[in-house]
Amino acid sequence: MSHVISVNLANPHPNPAKSGVGTTGIDKRPVDHPVEVRAPGPNYGGLGSGLVGDGVFDRQNHGGDDQAVYAYSRENLDLWQRDLGRTLTNGMFGENLTTSGVDVEAALIGEHWRVGAAGPLLEVSVPRIPCATFASWLDERRWVRTFTERALPGTYLRVLEPGEVRAGDRITVEYRPEHDLTVGKCFRALTIEPELLPLLLDIEALPGVARELARKRTAAAILAPAPFTPAAD
Repeated sequence: MSHVISVNLANPHPNPAKSGVGTTGIDKRPVDHPVEVRAPGPNYGGLGSGLVGDGVFDRQNHGGDDQAVYAYSRENLDLWQRDLGRTLTNGMFGENLTTSGVDVEAALIGEHWRVGAAGPLLEVSVPRIPCATFASWLDERRWVRTFTERALPGTYLRVLEPGEVRAGDRITVEYRPEHDLTVGKCFRALTIEPELLPLLLDIEALPGVARELARKRTAAAILAPAPFTPAAD
């Protein structure tokens, strides 16, 4: 059964990777109580996270309606745990929802998830792109490149209908769009397989910034073809 293993909220601490921000909420810890989920509004002037009690401190790059909730599967954490030779607890990748039985990377952009029998309705919006804060937090050499090449990014979700979530809630897919742009394919297009970028241009469920980035990179490739590689760690 596809379900939520844990609901995780931020444990804020100093962020050495971004001095201009000062604090990070990437260290998320499981909680043993229901958590209210609602649309947080815009990056600036909004509530940051979609989960009450969570914290988003780098509002330029994180939070807001398009990144209201971050989901990552326990199955993928287990793969990384094996590869890295270290324990990875639920929430350690900064995810709000640690899931089980969900092939997150196979989810379609714009897919709707109902969490719990009468919980929130969430929409798959865009894959997570690794950043310096993530690399600093895990303290793994060349982590951004390693994470990118593995292409198991997890996904951000929008909040279409508010509600409460808790550990054990079932995840039910209530709607799948007709296109075939998955989270995994979208991530690879934005990072290591630019030839896939044209697939992003007409997907309305993608955030506007992602579609605009795809448009610019596609146009640039037509004018001056060149391989795209992820930023150096």
